[in-house]
Amino acid sequence: LQERDRSNMKSFRKISRVAQRGSRLINHSLAARFNSDNNTKKKEFIDFGHRDVPIEEKETLVGEVFHSVANKYDVMNDLMSAGIHRVWKHEFVSSLGLLKPLTVYSETEIGKVERVEPVKVLDMAGGTGDIAFRILDQSKSNSSFELDQNPVHVTIMDINSSMLAVGKDRARDRGFTDGQLDFVEGSAEELPFEDNTFDVYTISFGIRNVTHRDKALKEAYRVLKKGGRFMCLEFSKVQTPLLQQFYKFYNFNVVPMIGQAVANDRDSYQYLVESIEKFPTQREFKELISDAGFRAVDYTNMTDGIVAIHSGFKL
Repeated sequence: LQERDRSNMKSFRKISRVAQRGSRLINHSLAARFNSDNNTKKKEFIDFGHRDVPIEEKETLVGEVFHSVANKYDVMNDLMSAGIHRVWKHEFVSSLGLLKPLTVYSETEIGKVERVEPVKVLDMAGGTGDIAFRILDQSKSNSSFELDQNPVHVTIMDINSSMLAVGKDRARDRGFTDGQLDFVEGSAEELPFEDNTFDVYTISFGIRNVTHRDKALKEAYRVLKKGGRFMCLEFSKVQTPLLQQFYKFYNFNVVPMIGQAVANDRDSYQYLVESIEKFPTQREFKELISDAGFRAVDYTNMTDGIVAIHSGFKL
């Protein structure tokens, strides 16, 4: 009997150990699944038009849109806005005022030396050169200075290589030189420039496509010199209800059709009109600019708020 009891006890202990190991494996499996579910829930999403996509995918998706539309971008702008975009851009650049070359003094071994430097402009998301060329043309026509170099130098920066390629071709066709502008590929969220580099930062119809707008605005603030100016031209919110209804109908029913007919790309233009609708109101975007550190922030509506010019200073 004692021998049988000892045998039964050994069997019980063996079964108990197996049960404990099985329990630990089950608990480990359940914990792993729980953590996996939590990680999935914690995954951040952001708007891509009317779709919510993982935040790390938006930049790639936006890039695909602009690679697709680059060659037809200017033609589509004319068709979609009936040419009014040219008026908006003219007013935007005119609101910069006269950009005068800067007189800079530096101490040397022979004393204080005076030199004249061009106004440095960073045109972000400016791939096709529309804004940059207008700034250069305006500065040339308004300048009364005799300089060995131009009164203004514009750095055109864009995250999209296809848009930059279009801009380079246009610059070459219009006779602009390296002394007047240069092209840089990169993100608005991580500018490859030192602090206090530029006198003016412009961004036209680009900020709504940036994933982290707050980060881009802080980067704009960082690279501007003290006294530098931030300028943004962007689609906004129509103020008159009747026009708002017509504008929404036009955007969602006509613009994608034009995109399909002219560029054979309905989806990209569907995203573009959806991104307009998702963009913050004038006042909300004004607050974002202020939060980035800018002062004297203001905006001006054009065409009843279809677009707005936003302005702020680094003081």
